[in-house]
Amino acid sequence: MGVEVCHGREEQVGRRGARRPLVRTGLAVCAAAALVAGCEGGVDDAGGSAGSGVRGGAPAPASDGHAVSPLKNPDGTRPGLAPLTSDADKAAARKLIATVATKGRGPKTGYDRDEFGYAWMDTADGVPYAHNGCDTRNDLLKRDGQKVAFRKGSNCVVTSMTLADPYTGRTIQWTKAHATTVQIDHVMPLSYDWQMGAAHWTKDKREQIANDPLNLIPVDGPANGAKSDSGPATWLPPSKGIRCAYSVRFAQVSLKYKLPVTTADKRMMLEQCGG
Repeated sequence: MGVEVCHGREEQVGRRGARRPLVRTGLAVCAAAALVAGCEGGVDDAGGSAGSGVRGGAPAPASDGHAVSPLKNPDGTRPGLAPLTSDADKAAARKLIATVATKGRGPKTGYDRDEFGYAWMDTADGVPYAHNGCDTRNDLLKRDGQKVAFRKGSNCVVTSMTLADPYTGRTIQWTKAHATTVQIDHVMPLSYDWQMGAAHWTKDKREQIANDPLNLIPVDGPANGAKSDSGPATWLPPSKGIRCAYSVRFAQVSLKYKLPVTTADKRMMLEQCGG
């Protein structure tokens, strides 16, 4: 076992589960990356000041054919997050977002990262990539990375890759030696989930949303750090052109897990898609 230091405290990182068939269903930055027997500790809802990404920002990255529109990726198993640029796609996005329920945030009382299972477990039932013998973080690096290289003798542990970061529009040359330059973002942050209803879920369901590729995107580490546990009303990706796609992905997670968002968050999501 390794130890990763996240959210200002230590978390034990457990071993992967046994190999089974692939299931096809659908706040400080980590102080150190944990190197765990074939996996690497990552960051989910990293710390930072909320709201820093809403104003300004870089233009959207040009699609290179690798990133997929969230409208064409409802289970999150296809790579990346492509901008939504056409009027038709933006109309479809608004229609989807309009179906999201709203309510106020509940208390954060009792929230703990461990309530969603250890990071990044391979044993969360009912989500893609579960029980495939590779931890969730490496599954996501493989999904979104290009020119991916693996540890010798492994088809799981990613040691280097190129990432077209959707949040900043930057191309990141990533190596395992500098692990936290790329972090895995929970699009709907886990503490947000807790406040919006996950506090009353079973632990199995919380483990699902924490490891569901629909809710997970490898991104620029500092951008993820700035997000903290913010919803779209107080944080959006710096790259303006990706904000509608990001809002769609936020809505997709909300709808899949029947989690409401705040009224302000829904209003901001619609605004990003021309609503």
